[in-house]
Amino acid sequence: MQGRIEKDSLGEKEVPADAYYGIQTARAVENYPISGWRAHPRLIDAYMYQKKASALANKEAGVLKPDVADAIVKACEEVLAGALRDQFVVDVFQAGAGVSQHMNTNEVLANRAIEILGGRKGDYSVVHPNDHVNFGQSTNDTYPTAMRIAALLCARDMEPELAALETSLDAKAKEFDHVLKSGRTHLQDAVPVRLGQEFAAYARAMGRGREVLKDACRQLQELGLGGTAAGTGLNTAPGYRERSIQHLRQLTRLDLRPSPDMREAMQSNLPMSAIASAQRMIALEVIRITNDLRLLASGPITGMAEILLPAVQPGSSIMPGKVNPAILEMAAMVGFQVVGNAATVDYAVQAGQLELNVMMPAMTFNVLTSFEILRNSLAVLRTRCIDGIRADEAACLRYAELSPSIVTALNPYIGYAKGAEVVKEALKSKKTIPQVVREQNLVSEEDLKQILDPFKMTEPGITGKKEKS
Repeated sequence: MQGRIEKDSLGEKEVPADAYYGIQTARAVENYPISGWRAHPRLIDAYMYQKKASALANKEAGVLKPDVADAIVKACEEVLAGALRDQFVVDVFQAGAGVSQHMNTNEVLANRAIEILGGRKGDYSVVHPNDHVNFGQSTNDTYPTAMRIAALLCARDMEPELAALETSLDAKAKEFDHVLKSGRTHLQDAVPVRLGQEFAAYARAMGRGREVLKDACRQLQELGLGGTAAGTGLNTAPGYRERSIQHLRQLTRLDLRPSPDMREAMQSNLPMSAIASAQRMIALEVIRITNDLRLLASGPITGMAEILLPAVQPGSSIMPGKVNPAILEMAAMVGFQVVGNAATVDYAVQAGQLELNVMMPAMTFNVLTSFEILRNSLAVLRTRCIDGIRADEAACLRYAELSPSIVTALNPYIGYAKGAEVVKEALKSKKTIPQVVREQNLVSEEDLKQILDPFKMTEPGITGKKEKS
């Protein structure tokens, strides 16, 4: 392929003639043949918003010629519309701080802006990647800005799926509200609950996850843009910082604001740990809930089999007719990955030194990956599993009536010790609790019916207890 010769501080290098990226990107491609993974689309979007906002702010400040600024803005808009996405070619595992990703961005925008102004790619006298696209900016303030915006955009993408899963679980809670079943603690029989109560608790867990996510997002909204290389704002025009962030607010519709301390915003990436922690907490709850549902659906003959899952695929290559809880298994594995990604983010966040944390590409990759797989898995979990769950009401009721733990309701009448004796006798003789209570004449039949009403035991209070005179 014919190429063009470009030059940087290290010397000359050939770049493919049709490439919109330049020499620094070409060096990065050679230096980092690591994973084959490229920047998440939302990181590219975020950088386009940032570069557009900065070009507009610099134009308004009079430090960037209007025609150059307008060309840069138009190039950003084209990429946001889907153009030139194949030109962002740097591996996600790259130079520290995201220098390579940043220069890939600057070079693509510069070369497209050159074309818009009638020039030929590589003629940086028209639009220069550093002197124009990057005027008053540094990797050290733009990459953290793009990283935070990308995470906020992904959070905004995921929140509806999290809310939809909460709604689906709540709908199942209402559908199953009348279904009585045995509760279980320590994986042993416990007092009765309603299946709907279990699902209502799952819905609340997802609601709490949304609250945690929103809290973490508030930390990401503070930006250090305008701090340039060390958080001091060197080489920025007066008013640039405020103007650029105001433009970002308008472009992204995110509640962005300047950080109270640009040095802290550059040194510390604690907000990335906060968002990864929110992802981890959501993942932990998803893992827990899917494990519960797998237990409740175990069987169909030798397990609990209290709920019936939608059959989505055959479950065995050797056992005919076997159907597994495949969607639940997938969701749990995604959860494991998210937990691992969060650990990587935490290690990267604590690895900063002095004025800069250079481990930001690792943070970005893991946070955005977690958002992607969480969002997709929540949608599949909802549509291909939760929405189609049915209850085996007969099995649930049978367990509720057989559970020896319903004796707990008798404690106020016969005491804990006597209740334990009743349980032992019931298990030994293979009789139900009501049978043993009747044989030993411990309470009247009328009181027994009131006390051992499983439905009444699923609400607060001591059902049936009479006032003593």
